Amino acid sequence: MSDTRTNAGVDHFSKTRKMFTWEVPGDRVITLMTAGNLATTQTLISMLEERSKATVDRAPTILDEPSMFQVARVVGATLKEVIALSAPTGQNSSSEFRASVILGGQIKGSGPTLFLVYPEGNFVEITQETPFFQIGEAKYGKPILVRAYDPDMSFEDAAKLLMVSFDSTIKANLSVGMPLDLQTYKNDDFKVSSQTRIEEDNDYYQMISEGWGDALRSAFNSLPAYTIE
Repeated sequence: MSDTRTNAGVDHFSKTRKMFTWEVPGDRVITLMTAGNLATTQTLISMLEERSKATVDRAPTILDEPSMFQVARVVGATLKEVIALSAPTGQNSSSEFRASVILGGQIKGSGPTLFLVYPEGNFVEITQETPFFQIGEAKYGKPILVRAYDPDMSFEDAAKLLMVSFDSTIKANLSVGMPLDLQTYKNDDFKVSSQTRIEEDNDYYQMISEGWGDALRSAFNSLPAYTIE
């Protein structure tokens, strides 16, 4: 799940897609979610897209690589290249050109997986101990994921958890906003199962937002008061 808000200061907000998917039916599904400098992330996606369509004199692309690990290497190298091209005077990944990526997908012959790709071009893969990644403004929604995530939960409950996490972030930080893009994928399908845009007036989202606020207040009121000695 990703939000769609970008900003250049408190007086300039806009909407843009942050989730991008490539499909080769029967062979692979690859999805990228981006955060950080918009010019950097848009250039990254454009370069990956153009190189995947080139027909001559090209290195292997995300549509050719034999494993998701190799795809992560391509994405990391391309992100590092974009940042270097954007900053010819020596600007580095800790600068205004900084961006990060969540890469997910499955290639035939191996299982689905996720990678967190850093602006330096290196990356890490999910593990049982670290089963999910967040990029962008994460601190407000992460405690909810950490407390409530269950590896055995259904897609429907996972989507509910993501909405609660995003709702808490949206209420606390102006840099995150509606609508939300939600994508699901089933093992070994090699095609996106569903892709939905959730607008602010979505009935289910509104129920989640209001219900979560009521549940927090109820839980808080049920706790014993602190005793001042």
